[in-house]
Amino acid sequence: MENKNKKAFFYALSAVLLWSTASTGFELALKTLTYYQLLYISSSIACIVFYVFVLLERRTGDFFLFKPKDWLLSLLSGLLNPILYYLILLKAYSLLPAQIAQPLNYTWPLILVIISAIFLKQKLHLISIISLLISFLGVLVISTQGNISSLEINEPFGVFLAASSAVVWAFYWILNVKDKRSEVVKLFTGFFIAQILITSYSFLFFRPMFDFQFDSGFWAAVYIAFFEFAFPFYLWLKALQMVSNNAKINNLVYLSPFLALIFIHFILGEKIYFTTLIGLFFILGGIFLSQTAKISTKK
Repeated sequence: MENKNKKAFFYALSAVLLWSTASTGFELALKTLTYYQLLYISSSIACIVFYVFVLLERRTGDFFLFKPKDWLLSLLSGLLNPILYYLILLKAYSLLPAQIAQPLNYTWPLILVIISAIFLKQKLHLISIISLLISFLGVLVISTQGNISSLEINEPFGVFLAASSAVVWAFYWILNVKDKRSEVVKLFTGFFIAQILITSYSFLFFRPMFDFQFDSGFWAAVYIAFFEFAFPFYLWLKALQMVSNNAKINNLVYLSPFLALIFIHFILGEKIYFTTLIGLFFILGGIFLSQTAKISTKK
């Protein structure tokens, strides 16, 4: 059991490290690609990789057992992720510095609390409200770059999109939890249906989607396909299957935004604002407080 936990820890840490490079990859790719071209290239390659995972897991027979409800869930899943989520997120990255877009996108666990209270009728405890206010303060600090009193936001539409991507991901998370099929099967079918929709729309209405060069932006999109869309999810799922207690690896996710800032600074050359660090501490502090409250409530 101890060896399994060590292996799970290694897989989870590898996934977190890969996810930490995603924001840098987005910015590099968006230098020569539009955000919809980036989505098309990365999701196409990721779809193939997910199918390889299905083959490795020997899950191809699952497709023959699908009911109409399962295909509907895959359609909804594909519409949320990758289509809606990444279109919104990548557009936000095209408008904002990576160090601002990345932490704002990371507010999805708090959005999940609000959505669960509204749509799933889960009780919103006082500690959850406090954690939401703490994280919201962090969002304000990052969005205004410290000018909270004036509430002046340099790129309000970009901030709105980055925060909206967190909302979409929260809905996707709820849908994914309710769908009890194999994780790799869900990922592949969602991305496969999404690719049919994206390719069909592009071919009929938006031919410029296919007009890109095999330059540095393209190879950054390939990197994103493997190390943002595909492998981290697979590694994380493998870790969850191996570990005896999910809580042992879930907290590793909190490393991701801080590691991301290191890559953003040294690879993209962005000077990290002091307000970004302060705001990020508030956001993660609120999330951590919320998660701690959930654990104590269960006890």
